[in-house]
Amino acid sequence: MLRTRPITPSLSFPSRHIIHPNPLPWRRHVSSTSEATTSSGTRTPLPEAALKQKPKSPFYFDTGYALFAKRPSRPFPPPFLSLPSGSFSDPLSTHNRSRDRRPYVNGEMIRGITNGDDAVLVGENFIGANDGVGAWVQKPRGHAALWSRLVLHFWAVEAERNAQEQSSASEPDPIAYLQKAYEQTVEATSTPNEWKGTTTACGALLHHVNVAATVQPALYVTNLGDSQVMVLRPQTEEIVYKTTEQWHWFDCPRQLGTNSPDTPKANAVMNKVRIEEGDVVLAMSDGVVDNLWEHEILDTVQESMRRLGYGKLEESSEGDMQEMEGRMLDVARDLVQAARTIAEDPYAESPFMERAVEEGLAMEGGKLDDISVVAALCRRRKG
Repeated sequence: MLRTRPITPSLSFPSRHIIHPNPLPWRRHVSSTSEATTSSGTRTPLPEAALKQKPKSPFYFDTGYALFAKRPSRPFPPPFLSLPSGSFSDPLSTHNRSRDRRPYVNGEMIRGITNGDDAVLVGENFIGANDGVGAWVQKPRGHAALWSRLVLHFWAVEAERNAQEQSSASEPDPIAYLQKAYEQTVEATSTPNEWKGTTTACGALLHHVNVAATVQPALYVTNLGDSQVMVLRPQTEEIVYKTTEQWHWFDCPRQLGTNSPDTPKANAVMNKVRIEEGDVVLAMSDGVVDNLWEHEILDTVQESMRRLGYGKLEESSEGDMQEMEGRMLDVARDLVQAARTIAEDPYAESPFMERAVEEGLAMEGGKLDDISVVAALCRRRKG
């Protein structure tokens, strides 16, 4: 839905702040629409060992993700990704070397995928969207994308490890998992591999509870910052849950990393949400919620699902899984496109513009930013 109003002269476009010992003035986003990139898929890659693990939960996410980057992601630095050598002393033949260009940390493939400064991770029982603070691109040894990706990677690994070690009836502790992920990221980006950055963190872990002798799905949602998890119920066309944004001040969310006082243990918020089969769980960076009001997000998802034939979810069979995953991919793509339309429109009204005006700032149009969406449909395993 496109909202318009007359343009305001002498516009200024404030951008996201990083926490600094000596606070700096507003920093502009470094962006270029000509360099913008898009990508999408159903699941983010997993290492071979994780693919072989037997799931314990009776529920799983049917997923799709879509991404729009305002500028291409920076390559990961060594040792996370070893760049090819340009030395003339190297042998001409390299057929014996690994051609695996995936980034690694501590000998393990870094999970998830990078989108500009954002990072997303899409799995059967865990989805997440982290938003690296782009202002670090202007700082020496700043790499927000590395921070957002590593925090999400370590978070997912810790959640997976605990799920395998504990009984299926055990209560998960996503904040503890995130705290450990944060500590591991600090260690991985410290001397001699010092890289600075900060990131928000937002994730949803699918679990289950026993209710009146039946097993029902439960969602453990954790948030720190201004990315968002939202739960939609297509059958009743309503939003049943969404996270609350956390700010230090306008355009400066709570964030994990260099110089930030925030920690998961002290500042992250976790909510246990009772959901139903057929509910849609969205994990989104602020590139979505800064450009679309929540009713526009709901309308976009509902329209996508109607168009793609989601009218009778209970009639879907296990054999339809691949087709269903493809449909959730389209839901994510539609939502990214809706947010991008507003982000690139200098005359559109947007939630970010509305908040800026409330702060006394003259601004018009959407907010050009990295846009990351993970769409997940809650389903029960057959048998």
